[in-house]
Amino acid sequence: MRLLVLLCALAMPLVAWFSQRGAFGPDNGTLSDRYPTLLVAAGYAFAIWGLIFAWDLAFALWQARSRAGASAALTRTRVLAATGFALTAAWMPVFSQQWFALSLLVIVAALASIAAAAVVLSRDPVPLPGQRLWAWFPLSMHAGWLSLAVWLNAAQVAVAYRLLPTDRMLGWSLALYAGAAFLLLALNARMRGNLGYVLAALWGLAGVYVKQSQSSLPGADTAAWVALALAALLIAQSVWLRARATAPA
Repeated sequence: MRLLVLLCALAMPLVAWFSQRGAFGPDNGTLSDRYPTLLVAAGYAFAIWGLIFAWDLAFALWQARSRAGASAALTRTRVLAATGFALTAAWMPVFSQQWFALSLLVIVAALASIAAAAVVLSRDPVPLPGQRLWAWFPLSMHAGWLSLAVWLNAAQVAVAYRLLPTDRMLGWSLALYAGAAFLLLALNARMRGNLGYVLAALWGLAGVYVKQSQSSLPGADTAAWVALALAALLIAQSVWLRARATAPA
């Protein structure tokens, strides 16, 4: 399983490299511009994938050491991480092929796996030396970004297949924002105010604010402020969760 985690971690940046060169079809930026929504983030925000891939690879190398095998939490995490990494890699060619419904299913499954791994590590009572830096933090960041990305993907499915009005997107977009808020706050609570998770989500929400504040789509200004309000709510919850965790019993 240790080797499988490493191979799956290596697959993500490798597939991303080919994807950005159009090996599987139009890249993510091209498709995002082709199907604009009120939830998409500014292009620069997606650069976080570079950090996530690098840190996930560092996790894969760290967990491969024999000493890291003693943790029961880490043992459970390996299967979840390998599954999440494989699904993350698979999502890129699937999205480029414009199989949008399938891409949504893949990214939801990737989130479920990575978020479960992050929850396990967040609640580990006796972490190994280095576990928080090399396992908890990278998997938490991955989960935080995916927790927002699934809703961006859902919006693009709605626009690409014209499942919902594309000239009046604000109403159903607000429903997706509400879903994103519930998911982010629920998972953050399960992880007890997870710093890596929150930072990745905040980065994404800031990117959404920048993109929507510059967009000419009807309702974009409202969407931008909703993203900013959600970021503020996530920060407030995290401060409260951390304060409660450190308060004397």
